[in-house]
Amino acid sequence: MAKKTSLVVPAEIRPVPFGQALSERYLSYALSTIMARSLPDVRDGLKPVHRRLLYAMRQLRLDPQSPFKKSARVVGDVIGQYHPHGDQSIYDAMVRLAQEFSVRFPLVEGQGNFGNIDGDNPAAMRYTEARLTEVAEALLAGIDEDAVDFRPNYDGSTEEPVVLPAAFPNLLANGSAGIAVGMATSIPPHNAGELCDALLHLIKTPNARIETLVDLVKGPDFPTGGLLVEPRESIVETYRTGRGAFRLRARWSVEQLPRGRYIIVVTEIPYQVQKGRLIERIAEIIAAKKLPILEDVRDESADDVRVVLEPRAGNVPAELLMEQLFRQTDLEIRFPLNLNVLDKDNTPRVMDLREALQAFLDHRRVVLLRRSRHRLAAIERRLELLDGFLIAYLNLDKLIRIIREQDEPKPAMIKAFKLTDTQAEAILNMRLRALRRLEEFEIKSEHKKLTAERKDLKALIADERKQWDKIAEETQETRRKFGAKTALGRRRTELADAPAEIAAAVEDYVEREPVTIVCSEKGWIRAAKGHLDDKQAAELKFKEGDGPRFARHAQSTDKLLVFGTNGRFYTLACDRLPSARGHGEPIRLMIELGNEQEIVELEVFKGGRRFLVASDAGRGFLVPEDEVVAQTRNGKQVLNVADDEKAVAIAAVPEGADQIAALGENRKLLVFPIEQVPEMTRGRGVLLQKSKDARLSDATAFRLADGLAWGSRVVPASELKFWRGDRAQAGRMPEKGWPRARRFRS
Repeated sequence: MAKKTSLVVPAEIRPVPFGQALSERYLSYALSTIMARSLPDVRDGLKPVHRRLLYAMRQLRLDPQSPFKKSARVVGDVIGQYHPHGDQSIYDAMVRLAQEFSVRFPLVEGQGNFGNIDGDNPAAMRYTEARLTEVAEALLAGIDEDAVDFRPNYDGSTEEPVVLPAAFPNLLANGSAGIAVGMATSIPPHNAGELCDALLHLIKTPNARIETLVDLVKGPDFPTGGLLVEPRESIVETYRTGRGAFRLRARWSVEQLPRGRYIIVVTEIPYQVQKGRLIERIAEIIAAKKLPILEDVRDESADDVRVVLEPRAGNVPAELLMEQLFRQTDLEIRFPLNLNVLDKDNTPRVMDLREALQAFLDHRRVVLLRRSRHRLAAIERRLELLDGFLIAYLNLDKLIRIIREQDEPKPAMIKAFKLTDTQAEAILNMRLRALRRLEEFEIKSEHKKLTAERKDLKALIADERKQWDKIAEETQETRRKFGAKTALGRRRTELADAPAEIAAAVEDYVEREPVTIVCSEKGWIRAAKGHLDDKQAAELKFKEGDGPRFARHAQSTDKLLVFGTNGRFYTLACDRLPSARGHGEPIRLMIELGNEQEIVELEVFKGGRRFLVASDAGRGFLVPEDEVVAQTRNGKQVLNVADDEKAVAIAAVPEGADQIAALGENRKLLVFPIEQVPEMTRGRGVLLQKSKDARLSDATAFRLADGLAWGSRVVPASELKFWRGDRAQAGRMPEKGWPRARRFRS
């Protein structure tokens, strides 16, 4: 007989608008992400996963003096009891707490391969081992003394701490970073000794000014060192608002070599920059000739960082070379500060420096009071027992008689000596050897000591000033253990002045040598050493289906002007063009020239000249050469063209030129005085040649006495009389025997 299945019918089905259901569920997800994953607690500076990791390791007795245990064991306990997420995410969190280049004050001591600053991954968790550090021990100190609240874990089988007691200012000391829903946090690490100095000052002066606190907390202290070159005014403003950024540079020095040469050695790189990726980036810059004064980069690092930069020549200033690398690589970064944290009420908000420090002190006061009350309750219980023991010693004979004669000695003892139930039970559980007279003296001594401690604790709980004095003592102890006088606590990131501007330019140190710029029909450009003739340039290898188009002689220190059909001028440095050993690179990767646009002409910049530019609509003008140099990849718009127009002509105006020749696609030629064309820096220009059925093909400027150069022929002035006229005329067809090319220069 088939088994019947029962259908569970919901008690109630309520129709809910989709938008409302979606918003409610997304809000729940957002709150969970903000409070249980991404933002640290201002009190202990930890996210839930890190807090659970440390607590689980403490439960495994992995204190700094104990042997290491497998990381897999730790991760397994964290998953099984506190954090039911993926094992890799938990292991990654633990690895980061152990990396000295990631965390300023490591909370986990690792044994095995925990990754490196090159960006290499750590070994699998089954191969590595871990235990807590002294800093983590300070964060957990007093957790068994009712210092913090506990809550049930995810399945209710055990409990986990809501926050750690945190006898160490972990939030600012180690920093934090996270992205939640609609908000994020980014807190750089700081020096623990300086934080303790600021905390001590804040205890004495609760309304301390941010400027005063910045005198003590000078700025971030990154585990990888480096130079902090942010101006003090900017640092103060960043700490005042809780938002901003810090400019961090690599530390470098110069090592002299024989024959006047030198190398630059980078010994510290900015925080969270992978050394391997950084070196790859520098190598890419060298290969792309974006920094011609740099010859080579080598990684000679062992346990320490040693990146060697070799300049191309000994006369290149090291400061100039490094300034260029700071601009183009992650040897300089801006590390953000966004002090967005969860306060004691689990509310996310951005705090300033004083608020963050005060929140830590307030938490320490709460922990101090809770631990004091817990200790006071323990002392009260112990004193109750000691009072009972002393009564027993004073009435020992009578006590023994009651125990021997009474069937229920406990009630008789309570009645005879006015004992409490707890005292009577403790006396009955005493061992016979505890009845020695020496034990009585020890009990009296302990009683006296605990009575004095009880008095002190009651005074501490009742007096706020004494509480702050006690917190100051604890802070001083933290400074002694982790401050500037210790190897771990000494400042690593040095504060330096903002760098001054360097007047010299990279081009001043580029070696001047002749080159030939070759550009193919499809726009692949390269630079060959030496001045090649047209035949040699044409013999260079080109991609299949491509061929030579432009070949221009230049020097390696020159700039190359590229004029496009969109009327824009682009500027390229000749020393940064790819070598002619290969096919070169597409020029469109170097400038923002659209695929629908073409190159009209290449000109080597000489300065002081004028260009005649014209569109196929027959409009043009003269423009100074110095006004067309572009500073960005986007180029500089000079000749404005409509959607149905394009730039077709550019010609350098020779010294003493007095005529302009315009040639239409219909081969009509017009020659007119150059004075009729205005000089402009940008615009559509004036009409050079008028034509109803054809567009302008080319235009040039020349001296009438020298004749018109057209292809391989020079037309003398005597033969040009018939074609001379005024601007905006249509022109006339050339005679037989004249060049038939529709461009003056091939």
